[in-house]
Amino acid sequence: MGNINIIETRVRGFIEDIQHPRQKKKLNINDLEYQLRQQIEDYYDMDGYTLFYETIKAMTEEEILSPIMNKQTNGRSPGLPLFYWVNVKKQEANWDRLEMLKRNDLLDFSYYNHHPEWQTADEWDRILKVYDFLKSEGERELVSLEERCLELFGHEKFLSDEKLFPEGAGFLRRIGVDKERLKIVKYGEPFVYWLKRGCDFASIKRILIVENLSFFHTSIKLLEEETLDYEPEMIIYGEGKKIENSFSFFFRMFPEKPYLFYYAGDLDAEGYSIFNCLKERYGDCTIQPALKIYRKMLDCEQLANDERKQVRNEFDKDAFFAWFTDEEQIRLESLWMKQKRIPQEVLTVESWRRWL
Repeated sequence: MGNINIIETRVRGFIEDIQHPRQKKKLNINDLEYQLRQQIEDYYDMDGYTLFYETIKAMTEEEILSPIMNKQTNGRSPGLPLFYWVNVKKQEANWDRLEMLKRNDLLDFSYYNHHPEWQTADEWDRILKVYDFLKSEGERELVSLEERCLELFGHEKFLSDEKLFPEGAGFLRRIGVDKERLKIVKYGEPFVYWLKRGCDFASIKRILIVENLSFFHTSIKLLEEETLDYEPEMIIYGEGKKIENSFSFFFRMFPEKPYLFYYAGDLDAEGYSIFNCLKERYGDCTIQPALKIYRKMLDCEQLANDERKQVRNEFDKDAFFAWFTDEEQIRLESLWMKQKRIPQEVLTVESWRRWL
């Protein structure tokens, strides 16, 4: 019995030390047995491997360990799988069930009943703050995610930064509460825009959105020279994909009325997807590609370069190409097949003059 105890005691002690309350850990059985052989002088004399084998089997039956069945073994007889999962440490419930029931009218505790490892003091403190908030949610105003997080959890990034706060990522799901109930609103990011000289907000009708900063400044010069296509009253710097979220900010700044939006981006997979995302997310707006500008870019086909590390979405490509003539679609399809792109920067104040 003494021999069994020393092997089993060492193994169980090691496993307990590395067990985590919320995530599994991978264990190499050969590494564990090697440590035992180094620590116990008469390991072989006591037939240590047999005792080790029996301990691993027992802990597997107790669901402390789970074998990873991938045909790799430890090469011994009797054999064991080479790798095991060290399962999460089982914990008893810590919270007072009566206190949980008192708050069951606004919160869902079913997750915690199945995962007692989450019944910690910190988690309960967060729950109490959310519950107190929900009792008066009808009287509260809409604020940003960061503002509400700072109020309830002491840090503005608790729900948004998984690296800083891994426990924050699933907190609202654990308690069955969505962000709307916490009176959280997602604000659009402000964008950079240029208003045509002499125009006021009420006179804006046509708006050009450009993907890149260089062409934004080029467009401003062309607008001042009265040579820019579509004669927009406003130019918005889309800043790549950022416009997909920041576009909503437009309607918080300017009068509510019909506008005609033209979009001009790179002739590449990412540019096609940005345009289609705007069309889909803001279906109530009139948004179309700035075909006159794209045709000038296509006229600079000799300056096309390699498309690198972009997500190529066939649906977005086909939807974008449909705006062009059959002849233009053939040229665009050729670029696509060759994985070539035409950046917006082919259009400069100097190159623009060829089309005047």
